[in-house]
Amino acid sequence: MRRRCSSRWPARTWIDRHGDFDGDGFVEYRRRSNEGLVQQGWKDSQDSVFHADGRLAEPPIALCEVQGYVYEARRAAALLARALGDTVLAVGLTEQAHELQERFEHAFWCEEIGCYALALDGDKQPCRVPTSNAGHTLWCGIASPAHAARVAESLLGSDFYSGWGIRTVPCKRARYNPMSYHNGSIWPHDNALIAGGMARYGHTGEALRVFGGLFDASLYFDQHRMPELFCGFPRRSGEGPTRYPVACSPQAWAAAAVFAMLQACLGLEVRAESPEVRFNAPRLPEFIQWMRVHKLSVGDRHVDLLLQRYRNNVGIDVTDKHGDIDVVVAI
Repeated sequence: MRRRCSSRWPARTWIDRHGDFDGDGFVEYRRRSNEGLVQQGWKDSQDSVFHADGRLAEPPIALCEVQGYVYEARRAAALLARALGDTVLAVGLTEQAHELQERFEHAFWCEEIGCYALALDGDKQPCRVPTSNAGHTLWCGIASPAHAARVAESLLGSDFYSGWGIRTVPCKRARYNPMSYHNGSIWPHDNALIAGGMARYGHTGEALRVFGGLFDASLYFDQHRMPELFCGFPRRSGEGPTRYPVACSPQAWAAAAVFAMLQACLGLEVRAESPEVRFNAPRLPEFIQWMRVHKLSVGDRHVDLLLQRYRNNVGIDVTDKHGDIDVVVAI
């Protein structure tokens, strides 16, 4: 017996019924007790969401990146619905994603800072502060191409980019502190998501720069292992990045960041339905001249690859293959 879709999609139900407090189409948060976290995004420090003058935002708060996560979730759910044979639901989810994207552009883009607002506060006023959160909107695909280009450029400006990585908050802004947990520090996982977003919009050169900075930073850490975060002081000749004293190391987000940035620069996609391994305008950073990939799997099939770096592209040779699987390189 086939179940109705409502019983199969609890996350969608939560977004529609519980995540949006006031029915404005955006997912917000606020704590329900004095013991709860004030901020409930990935930057969960109490002072991490604020206005341009430094005032803390009052809840409920709609973060820019959370709207991007919802957008991408609706698009992914539409693919699942179509695969399950529910075309009506797939069309509805796609339309919802498109409508959210239009509302997001209108409510969050701030021309005066050339960036998406950090958040909307409880009065629906934008927090007109450029932050690394905006880079996540590229990773999710909710940003318009024109605005994505401006965000990418901004994130690699000297206020944001320390030489080691992209700061959570740029210098010269209210609440900036290079030793702050969320207001000026550098997080590898945050940078990896941003790099993935840059590559998604075709700004692979910018993604390579992010990757390169973090690689250089890793040379100064024990076992070259990326910590949870490090301080956002500017890069200085002959000196390494300043460690954050209580950063977790090892830390899962930071460990995954390396592979996420590599995937982004290679434009690597694995398509199970084809089955296919696809490289979209692949690039490798300068510190990787060649690499081997063993048993890259698609279902019960897998392929071995040899990748060779050239200045503006990557040579990809298939050295072994088990099963019917295509390797496609799109330039």
